[in-house]
Amino acid sequence: MDPIRYLHLDVFAATPGGGNHLGVVTDARGWSTARMQRFARWTGLVETVFLLPPDDPAAHYLVRIFTPHKEIPFAGHPSVGSAHAVLECGLARPADGLLWQECGAGVLPIRVEGAGADRVLLLKSPGERVLRTGLDAHPLLPAALAGVERGALPPALVDGGRRWWLAECADEAALRAWRPDHAAIGALAKASDSMGLCAFARGTQPGYPLVVRAFPAGVGIVEDPASGAANGLIAAYLAHAEPHGPLARGYTVSQGREIGHDAALTVRIDGADVWVGGRARTVIDGRLHWDAA
Repeated sequence: MDPIRYLHLDVFAATPGGGNHLGVVTDARGWSTARMQRFARWTGLVETVFLLPPDDPAAHYLVRIFTPHKEIPFAGHPSVGSAHAVLECGLARPADGLLWQECGAGVLPIRVEGAGADRVLLLKSPGERVLRTGLDAHPLLPAALAGVERGALPPALVDGGRRWWLAECADEAALRAWRPDHAAIGALAKASDSMGLCAFARGTQPGYPLVVRAFPAGVGIVEDPASGAANGLIAAYLAHAEPHGPLARGYTVSQGREIGHDAALTVRIDGADVWVGGRARTVIDGRLHWDAA
């Protein structure tokens, strides 16, 4: 078969190499689900995406998102990275400043701001629901939060394309120094059918009002360097809990430094709409040779 253009991206990076890896197969027409899963398992990346023509006429393109183990309906950094790849490869052009992405969560808008290296892509979250709040929301939650002082807002289970437990920590230093019990987080994720735990704290350094650490044990990841969907849920929770607070209109997030990354995510809150994104950078642009066996 003819080789296919393949991109390896650094998504949400504040500094080169600081973001989340993403593999993009730019033309997966003719690929079976089994073939996609086999390739995603081979890459070993947290997520690999496959671009296809849309089924819905309202969308510019269709993206299928795979972890090494299964297909998932929606995720933040694969959505932002896919939009970057679509623009880089000339597969679509924005309409009124928006790309429309079809995925397992429906047809979602991605706002395109700027161009080239300064381009920022912002994904509109597919809607959020606060399901439970409080330390007593689940019997396994206290163990998952052991060892860190909690902040002002109660922990919460929030659903929006993906389901996460959210917890505010007392301050940035406490969150960055925390050594969580990953087995306890994994047990909570399994028992509640969630991604895991995403902890956040108010930032104390210039440039980022919020610090985030995400532990998606529900999909077998110890700690994620940059979490688009989870940050969308945090933003929605903050806007709901503190509608007149300093973060109610948006902010910048620092994530990943505890595991050797340096990600920066942009959050915009327009009324009930939450947009999360940032920059993506092409690190490798090459040709993919992958047989159909």
